[in-house]
Amino acid sequence: MKFEGKVWKFGDHIDTDVIIPARFLNVSDKDELKKSCFIDTRPDFAKGVVSGDIIVAGINFGCGSSREHAPLAIKAAGVGVVIAKGFARIFYRNAFNIGLPILESEEAFASFSEGDRISVDLVTGEIRGLESGKSFFAKPIPTFMQQIIAAGGLVNYIKERG
Repeated sequence: MKFEGKVWKFGDHIDTDVIIPARFLNVSDKDELKKSCFIDTRPDFAKGVVSGDIIVAGINFGCGSSREHAPLAIKAAGVGVVIAKGFARIFYRNAFNIGLPILESEEAFASFSEGDRISVDLVTGEIRGLESGKSFFAKPIPTFMQQIIAAGGLVNYIKERG
């Protein structure tokens, strides 16, 4: 499970209302979720993000309400993985439940800027700057959680295993 893409950088305490405003919580269509992702703070995001791009953020990413729409919107937008200094606990769990890979890394936030191209290996936890050559390791995702991601989320994981 490897990803390569452009960095979209966000700061600390990115609230679920910032990721997807409450007025879009009645939306379940993936294309509509994509259009609404970060619409109020980064209106260019949905049009600019390319499948496999990577969000790099500060502490407490996904704080706020427990809505599952936040990681769903990010995944629908095509983001391959979210790397943050830390995640709100409910966002962390919701991300795995819907199959959105996330990694915690202090170094990524300090090392990469908006627009940098990086690669991420979820199995080893390696994060590498493609232009800079900087490389470091986040804590790898446990094997059973990798299986949940590979299945496309918790529901699919359970269906596959009967």
